[in-house]
Amino acid sequence: MQKPISIFFLFLSLSCMERADSEHKKLIEKVRKIHTDVITIDTHDDINVKNFTDSINYTQELSTQVDLPKMVAGGLDVAWFIVYTGQDTLSAEGYAKAAENAMSKFEAIRKLCDNIAPEQISLALTSDDVRRINAEGKKVAMIGVENAYPIGEDLSNFEKYHKLGARYISLSHNGHSQFCDSNTGERDSIWLHNGLSELGKKAVNEMNRLGIMIDVSHPSKESMKQMIALSKAPIIASHSSARALCDHSRNLDDEQLKLMKENGGVVQTVAFTSYLNTEKSEARSAYMKDIYKQVADSLDMKWYEWSEFGALSPEKQKDFMANYTTIMDIGNDKVKNQAEAPAPVNVSDFVDHIDYMVDLIGIDHVGISSDFDGGGGIEGWSDASETFNVTLELVKRGYSEDEIEKLWGGNLLRVLDKVQEVAANWED
Repeated sequence: MQKPISIFFLFLSLSCMERADSEHKKLIEKVRKIHTDVITIDTHDDINVKNFTDSINYTQELSTQVDLPKMVAGGLDVAWFIVYTGQDTLSAEGYAKAAENAMSKFEAIRKLCDNIAPEQISLALTSDDVRRINAEGKKVAMIGVENAYPIGEDLSNFEKYHKLGARYISLSHNGHSQFCDSNTGERDSIWLHNGLSELGKKAVNEMNRLGIMIDVSHPSKESMKQMIALSKAPIIASHSSARALCDHSRNLDDEQLKLMKENGGVVQTVAFTSYLNTEKSEARSAYMKDIYKQVADSLDMKWYEWSEFGALSPEKQKDFMANYTTIMDIGNDKVKNQAEAPAPVNVSDFVDHIDYMVDLIGIDHVGISSDFDGGGGIEGWSDASETFNVTLELVKRGYSEDEIEKLWGGNLLRVLDKVQEVAANWED
């Protein structure tokens, strides 16, 4: 009598499995359609000029988290490539050296679009450009400037950067600039300007006049509040998350988030482990520290903690970032089957921040960014080839296609349009 019952439950189990498999396939088909139909925009991808040469470039699958093959594989349509310059002394010599570095990155991005792969990717300056290039079946490049430090004290350089394609600029990075205080002042409560300097106030006006989005991801809270008070256009946080969920100075607290809503701006949630879940990130980092070092040693490379990164020379920073992804990938692969390894920060943790901010300030003021090749990357969205997984998680959370379109870029393009509208109607 036991045998027929066993066969019955076997058939029942197989039937449930087939039904679950069918439902999963339907879900994936639904998500793929949404992911294909919406324009996916990542507002923060760092670059190394070594990857923009005739022999080594983004047409190839590199060790970087972003390149054209990975963008195609993951369905990432728009990458904001970043002109990043680290902080140095507030001196003419420091500004000149930084300006040279910034120009090399502008030139690299333009070279990719104009000479290396014009049939695969084009530079966009407006939301209309984004939609046109996307409709042509090409990938889209846009340019953001992380740290206005290389601009020096000559405000005319904002117009120079605008002509080169910059469509957002952050007035500081990790360290107080000539324009404003950085979030890093929270470490020691030492501030240089108590917000914006007089030059910084003029810079806000100049960016409004030109149609450049003001990025508040790195400036201090007081700097950000003063920018909002002065700006005649909406602002953005190009790569920040919710401080209520992860208490890091790079994230925005509820007061700041509400100010962003009042301003009409957008916060681009960032896939950076230590800005998403401190407890998980620290546990994983502590466990992986020696493993990453062992991998680096085996490859005759130097490994640093992120806390050490800011103190490195520009050359050491470049070398570290060139090897970072390779070492991370090998290390993570080594512990994949180790049960004792703490769970990494993942796409679910990332979308928790999106959920929180959407609940607090509304769907119209939240977006998506990765900080790839600048320390970003989480399990499930470790590089551009896994971009689909973000859309999958959003669908699982119940977001509609219209809402996903806003999160993946619609909100950001709306802000860009408004900023450029303010500039077009500017009166001195």
